[in-house]
Amino acid sequence: MYLRHLQVGQFRSWELADLALTPGPTVLVGRNGQGKTNLVEAVGYLATLSSHRVSSDAPLVRHGATQAVVRAALRRDERELLVEVEINPGRANRVRVNRAPLPRPRELLGLVKTVLFAPEDLALVRGDPAERRRFLDDLLVSRTPRLAGVRSDYDRVLKQRNALLKTAKLARGNALATLDVWDGHLTELGGQLLAARLRLVSDLAPYVADAYAGVAGPGADQAALGYSSSVPLAGDGTAVDPARALPGAAELAAALAARLAERRKEEVDRGVTLVGPHRDDLVLHLGPAPAKGYASHGESWSFALAVKLACFALLRAEGDDPILVLDDVFAELDAGRRSALAEVAASAEQTLITAAVAEDVPAALRGTRVRIAEGTAVVLPGLTGTADGDATGTADGDATDAADHGGPDAPDDGAAADAGGAGMAQDRVDTAPHPQEVDRG
Repeated sequence: MYLRHLQVGQFRSWELADLALTPGPTVLVGRNGQGKTNLVEAVGYLATLSSHRVSSDAPLVRHGATQAVVRAALRRDERELLVEVEINPGRANRVRVNRAPLPRPRELLGLVKTVLFAPEDLALVRGDPAERRRFLDDLLVSRTPRLAGVRSDYDRVLKQRNALLKTAKLARGNALATLDVWDGHLTELGGQLLAARLRLVSDLAPYVADAYAGVAGPGADQAALGYSSSVPLAGDGTAVDPARALPGAAELAAALAARLAERRKEEVDRGVTLVGPHRDDLVLHLGPAPAKGYASHGESWSFALAVKLACFALLRAEGDDPILVLDDVFAELDAGRRSALAEVAASAEQTLITAAVAEDVPAALRGTRVRIAEGTAVVLPGLTGTADGDATGTADGDATDAADHGGPDAPDDGAAADAGGAGMAQDRVDTAPHPQEVDRG
């Protein structure tokens, strides 16, 4: 799959950006603070309905605006899909595919698949367990979109159960009876989520081992994955054996129920749920020790890179070549790691790269180049992929007169769209019919 066109309105620093894209590598080049990462962040939002940089939607909307729009034309095999997300902080987001509203935004998940590698990914190795749980669940949903509903329902039940636990110590009788009902919901959903995570870790582990060996070179320690759970049956953090049979969702639900019963008094006393997937961790092993706390800075970078390369390889092996997004990472890598990353990036159907200095990007990946500067995005002439003027953009009130070559709303029959530059593209963002409002679940 690849994006043929990307358009954003009122997103981060961009009043408007309108980019024609092609398969292969595209490099967004510009000084820091010009908006390069904002554009690839928009692509990632289409895949996950979240940002890799912030935990809420509010910072994604340009200062002074009330909503942001991300729209893209996506090519999958011989089909083209128009995808649009309207981001409304504090209100329900709205999503359309081929101009038809989706009942729930999460139904978009799995349609656009990306693998992002960014400096923030060092937190996978050095950060808190929440970072690694989010990584696992995002990959789960990309792989199996229906699990978005399981994850959302689990979070909702957990929130309700925690609220009840806060009052149960005083209320006792009726509250504890109600708690049994919520336990049933939590164990059913938690068993499904645990089973899916364990299968993912088992499937991903061989790809991580191979990728780390390729990145770190001969003589490096072996990389492995483990799963540490508050439910002993689900794992104690030791490295997984992909050949070992895994417990099923029903077994895990029963084990979770037993563990909840064991810790009921402690949970009531503390007013919080102490058992379940929300308390678990993905453990990264490097040789005999966990990578967190033991790996050097270079080893941590290698492990983070290996995990993302493994994600790409896993999704590719399962039939989808995801869009590879490399956000300002080549300047952070030494020659060996650059080479390993460039080899995979060159083989991807589409790779989007950001860099402050074009020379940081390996020569094999310098295909189409887009200059990001002073609130504009302009394809440089004489390079692979598109002609000069296939990108327009405005930010902070700046404008460009580059001609419009047909954005995501361009007619499907190939008829030329009116040339109107940034102004016409802005109209397409702002005056497009809005989808009906739906719950953001």
